[in-house]
Amino acid sequence: MAMVKAETVAGFQRLPALRQLGLMIGLAASVAVGVAVVLWSQKPNYTLLYANLGSKDAGQVVEALQKAGIAYEVDQTTGAVMVESSKIQNARMQLASDGLPEGTATGFEMLQEDQGFGTSQFIETARFQHALESELGRTIATLKGVESARVHLAIPKRSAFLRERANPTASVMLHLYSGRRLGDEQISAIIHLVSSSVPHLAAEKVTLADQHGKLLSNGGNDTGASGTSSQFSYNRKLESTYVERIRQLLEPIVGAGRVRATVNASLDFTVTERTRESYNPDLPALRSEQTSEERSADASGPSGVPGALSNQPPEAGSLADPQNPDPTQAAAPAMPPSGRSSKRSVRNYELDKTVSHTRLASGSIRRLSIAVVIDDKQAVDDNDEPVSAAWSDVELIRFTTLVKEVVGFDAQRGDSINMINSSFVPLPDAEPMPEPGLLQQPWVSNVARQAAGALGLLVVVFGVLKPVMRSLAVKGAQPLPAGTAMVAVGADGVPLAAAEDQLSLSGASPQQAQLEAPRGGYQQNLEKARGVVSEDPKRVAQVVKNWVNEDG
Repeated sequence: MAMVKAETVAGFQRLPALRQLGLMIGLAASVAVGVAVVLWSQKPNYTLLYANLGSKDAGQVVEALQKAGIAYEVDQTTGAVMVESSKIQNARMQLASDGLPEGTATGFEMLQEDQGFGTSQFIETARFQHALESELGRTIATLKGVESARVHLAIPKRSAFLRERANPTASVMLHLYSGRRLGDEQISAIIHLVSSSVPHLAAEKVTLADQHGKLLSNGGNDTGASGTSSQFSYNRKLESTYVERIRQLLEPIVGAGRVRATVNASLDFTVTERTRESYNPDLPALRSEQTSEERSADASGPSGVPGALSNQPPEAGSLADPQNPDPTQAAAPAMPPSGRSSKRSVRNYELDKTVSHTRLASGSIRRLSIAVVIDDKQAVDDNDEPVSAAWSDVELIRFTTLVKEVVGFDAQRGDSINMINSSFVPLPDAEPMPEPGLLQQPWVSNVARQAAGALGLLVVVFGVLKPVMRSLAVKGAQPLPAGTAMVAVGADGVPLAAAEDQLSLSGASPQQAQLEAPRGGYQQNLEKARGVVSEDPKRVAQVVKNWVNEDG
């Protein structure tokens, strides 16, 4: 090892200065490449956390990652935030719990910005409408299952000079989370939320769609289809409610998963309106009364038809002297003065009147058809082994009675129920999920990276450093030109002091041995050289020939 090191140093010293500098730069670059490859192999894989993050959201995400102690990197070119591949899901869940990222949409905050002196009314109106759309999108995105939402409003300009005014319309685009869907109640809530936030916007003018292009609302264009769809949904919901009631009632008795029930509900969606007017004759009430009375008396003197007959005195009449009345005679009753009288009365009565308008609710149940299948009951035999046994007729009757009570069974409207006992076929065992392939394992990429780093390091060592060192060792082993003193190097790499008359002889081929001049005086060296010439003249001649060629 000491000899190889000495030959390497000697070969390096024999190189020109320019080649020495180039060799040192090359060796340094090789070592740097090897170190970089090793560091690269030990560096974990980083994956993009979120795409298209704004500067504000990126800053909030980086701050949250620092608080959570999650390592991250920021791409200096795109500004994207990346975390380790093994921690990507944990980082996203941590950020979701903090409500990040919030998004770059601006709502009414843009109204607080400086509008400028020359801003027109059109720009102000457009900015306000965009702010309103952004605020509605933010509100809708807070619903469960909605990742993001965009709202587009078409608000026509209102004018007092137009008799027929166009009403505003709205379109909502929803981006739902993977595997999520909205129910009818959520769709209706979004539609009414938007319609209630914009003046003069009817709910029928709001169109709702998801990221797959599926229309979630009809927008009021087809009332018949909308009614049919809602009736179908209500029918299925009612049937599902009855099935769930039956299952919750019987499963604690027969066992979980041992009840299968189906309910077919026939509903009546006919809309009926009735108006009724009734009177009660037993409760009359006097509304108004009008009474008139007329009296007329005869005047003194003749009366009647002009002529002789009207001037005749009354027959059998007698006049009594008012001054000498006859006390023996009783006073005759006073005769009423002749005349005419009439009396008239008009009374108006009001009877008890009731006017009722009734609209019968649609969706009433016409008929229920119920089918229930119960699995055999599980029992234990004498050997403590599970066995199946059929339910008795009495038990089935009890179950039927319970089902009738829970669904509101009505025989008069034609409801029917059929309950049977049958042995269920056991479900096959679910096949296990296939194991991911070798290349899909998460540790494969790390191992491949480390293997590539080790291979690169071996290439640098054995492909660059070792050949260079071997070339320097071979060059150090070659003889020096005539008149050049060779500096011997010890095992520790420190040059040894050599005499001026020391020289080394080497042949051109590997079979020629190296001849070192012994240490001593000139006479001793000369005697030694003569002895070598006498022992092997051909070898000495070859050495001299090589010296001559090098000098030439």
